[in-house]
Amino acid sequence: MTEALKTNWTKEEVIAIYNKPLLELVYEAAQIHRLHHDPNKVQISSLISIKTGGCPEDCGYCPQAARYHTEIKVNELLPVHQIKAQALRAKQHGISRVCLGAAWRNVKDGEEFDQVLDMVRTVTKLDMEVCCTLGMLTENQAKRLEEAGLYAYNHNIDSSEDYYKEVISTRGFEDRLKTIDNVRKTSITVCSGGIIGMGEKIEDRCDMLRILANMTPQPESVPINALVAVEGTPMEDQEPVSIFEMVRMVATARIVIPRTQVRLSAGRTSMSPEGQTLCFMAGANSIFAGDKLLTTPNPDINQDKKMFEELGIVPQAPFEKYPKREVVDEENAHFHALGENPKWTRPAHTIERNEAAKEKGKIKL
Repeated sequence: MTEALKTNWTKEEVIAIYNKPLLELVYEAAQIHRLHHDPNKVQISSLISIKTGGCPEDCGYCPQAARYHTEIKVNELLPVHQIKAQALRAKQHGISRVCLGAAWRNVKDGEEFDQVLDMVRTVTKLDMEVCCTLGMLTENQAKRLEEAGLYAYNHNIDSSEDYYKEVISTRGFEDRLKTIDNVRKTSITVCSGGIIGMGEKIEDRCDMLRILANMTPQPESVPINALVAVEGTPMEDQEPVSIFEMVRMVATARIVIPRTQVRLSAGRTSMSPEGQTLCFMAGANSIFAGDKLLTTPNPDINQDKKMFEELGIVPQAPFEKYPKREVVDEENAHFHALGENPKWTRPAHTIERNEAAKEKGKIKL
């Protein structure tokens, strides 16, 4: 009989775990990891930006926001055949999941979403897991993605509910949770995590993990990102987090969310192979591969292959954790566009860091 997961963590309990002596923390996390996962397998994902730049949000970490002066060029939605070609190249490298990301505030019914559904069907039929990160979405839109064969939906909560207000002012934290709830009304798995290094306190990092751990069910995938400070964003001057902070986050996540795949995500370019190895020991069992994570750098796939060979790690096969979704072709679909216009929140509170950046002329009004 499978032991029931604890889903009533307190922030104080999570902080106590995070603050344990590092070697003791890693040892405990490694033991838990081995109870639920093969320690020599790592799931590999490839992230493709299917629509880049021009986002109306003001996420302080993101160079794709239209209001920031970054080097990101706005591109239209990529054609399906190009996504298929990139997915096939990824598959040749042992990558089991393709994540499709669009710089949208929320999904809107219409030709572009229909094109994304075609992408999902196309890549799923290649026997690869497909994940989408498209912003907020409704229950009906989630069901349309389910019919297309979507394996996972990514919607990060980013930070604690309190610190979230220091990162984003154009959408509410409750909308993040509502979108996850809409996905949970389908068979699509949930991918949700956050970013450290945005100026938050340890308490915020631990409260983010508490929120994720107390979800019922817990997310099947939790990305742990280290901020990649991009020039032109309000967070361009943030100091990078240390490898030991990443190890603590990974280990704490593994302990409080034992059955999930903990993904070592953004920030890997600044981590040595030895640092990443410590993260794997602490419970990380998923990475993004390829030279880019949407718009920020990522280690080359050949570097990762070399590291895996040295560590004796093998890539996790597609659909090893959860079964492949049945693809319903468009002509047989039960769910169709409803022309919805949901009222997602726009809190529009003031973020001091953003206001200071405006005064310096670094971001647009």
